[in-house]
Amino acid sequence: MRAWDIGDNCKSRSGAKLSATDIAAQLPSKNQGAPIMVDRIARILASHNVLCCSVVGLERHYGLSPVSYDFIPNEDAVSLAPVLALNQDIVSLVIWCQLKYAVLEGGIAFNRVHGAHAFEYPGLDDRFNQVFNTAMLNLSTMFTKKLLHSYDGFHGIKQLVDVGGNLGITLHYITSKYPNINGINFDLPHVIQHASSYPGIEHVAGDMFENVPQGDAIFLKLVLHDWSDEKCLRLLKNCYKAIPNNGRVIVVDSVVPVMAESTPSAKATFLLDMLMMTQNPGGKERTKEEFVALATEAGFNSIKFECFVCDCWVMEFHK
Repeated sequence: MRAWDIGDNCKSRSGAKLSATDIAAQLPSKNQGAPIMVDRIARILASHNVLCCSVVGLERHYGLSPVSYDFIPNEDAVSLAPVLALNQDIVSLVIWCQLKYAVLEGGIAFNRVHGAHAFEYPGLDDRFNQVFNTAMLNLSTMFTKKLLHSYDGFHGIKQLVDVGGNLGITLHYITSKYPNINGINFDLPHVIQHASSYPGIEHVAGDMFENVPQGDAIFLKLVLHDWSDEKCLRLLKNCYKAIPNNGRVIVVDSVVPVMAESTPSAKATFLLDMLMMTQNPGGKERTKEEFVALATEAGFNSIKFECFVCDCWVMEFHK
């Protein structure tokens, strides 16, 4: 039973509110107690404004709230539900049991449980690889559409390399808006083998720490936060070599505040930082000063913070 199943069923009648019995009747359940359990789940979701609730007689009826729509397939048939599924997958959940021991004894919580880090493991587990790729496809679709609304820095680019581009959906949306761009989607072999074909996009498998395909510009969306400073420096130097003298690297990443702020954006960034700490070797969110230091050490002579989109900064590292 997933929370967004309730949202899907609430959506089945436009604008209607459904009782727990109505919702449970649409689930593949043989449990006679399902309506009571659904009501208890829906009630706590409503208390957090994920659903809305009203009482008819003595019975609670539930409907969609503004929050719900992020977890219901939109006009592009994507939502945040697969991202929630990734975070709630058993592969993701069990790593938190090792956080204490990672603090006391060292190592990465994900490795302690699974024997590989978060980017190696999907290549060993086909089921989880599908869960991960589906989450990234949905998240990339939703994010990229908002990015293209706020950021116009893709003008004039002839060849754009998306490093760590997953299944290529990000490049697909970019090249759809800017058809003059030839796109290269670059990722690990076990990712690229599942990528769909898109006009004007070439899928290339490889290791970004060895080399990066050449282009006028390179796109790094939520990549640097996955890795240590040493790994990021190696990657950025490879990117520097792959672009011409007037080229640039477009970086999208969270920027962590120095103070422990309590704003929604800061809370989201701190939570993401915890995920990086438990899953990736040296992964972390960085301050503006840390990004500038990395870019400068890699050889870039100009760093610009262009715009803020969905709790992330769009940065440009110019050669």
